[in-house]
Amino acid sequence: MKENNIPIVDCPYGDYMIGDASGKLMNEYGRYPCKIKCGVYAMLVRGTAHATINVTEYDFKANDILLLEPGSFLLIREFSEDALVYWVVFGSAFLEKHTFNNRMSLTALQLHSPVISINEERSKVLISMYNTLIEAMNTRPSMLNSEKMVHIFNLLQTSYTAYAKEQDAYVVRPLDRKTEIYQDYCQLVLQHYHEWHHVNQYADAMRITLPHLCSTIKSVGGRTAGDIIIEAILTDAKSQLKITNMQIKEIALNLGFDNVAFFNRFFKAHVGVTPKVYRNG
Repeated sequence: MKENNIPIVDCPYGDYMIGDASGKLMNEYGRYPCKIKCGVYAMLVRGTAHATINVTEYDFKANDILLLEPGSFLLIREFSEDALVYWVVFGSAFLEKHTFNNRMSLTALQLHSPVISINEERSKVLISMYNTLIEAMNTRPSMLNSEKMVHIFNLLQTSYTAYAKEQDAYVVRPLDRKTEIYQDYCQLVLQHYHEWHHVNQYADAMRITLPHLCSTIKSVGGRTAGDIIIEAILTDAKSQLKITNMQIKEIALNLGFDNVAFFNRFFKAHVGVTPKVYRNG
């Protein structure tokens, strides 16, 4: 993502934050895309949610846990009014200091999705842990500090890994070639969608044939390769239209459209309204 277009979100209060939020609050903060500079561990305690992470949409239900790596793209689409989410945020400065190469990814999570469903027993353990952390943080003086949060970080990392390994979908094994191509393609789209709008450009960069790329993306992800490019462009466009005061012509240029009229037609074809109507709506 072009970082001057998509808002960058980091931990606003230093190394870490711990808390909970209602569905109503999450809806107020969401609805527009952002890029995550921090690392986030979260758990949906009750209710439902729908969000886009990177270029994939996910549905969340009670007892789902989530890991957002630094660099993840996030668009909250909707939380149910009764939803309750617990979260721990680790700031980018904390991760740079306390994690290897600023990575907090779990090998198991790289295979399918950042979302793991856990059973009721596991859920109760995590809820108890989150409540304890919130209480410890709110004690005056706080019982937590950055040094202690290193241990909390390691505990969360270990717990989420263990929960992932219990599920058949997250068995850790070498990536098959199709999954590897799909992941490489999605990453390449996130890097170049503002300049490459055609699937053949990605096929050339990946040095594979266009038919092979298209069939692989469809079989692994259930969407066409073109759909993934379109989703990335539209998400960025919607963000700029709602969050910035940039002229539509300038937004079009930022997204690789030399002709604003073509951008208008593209946007209306996929969203149903023109960029101007969307911005004013």
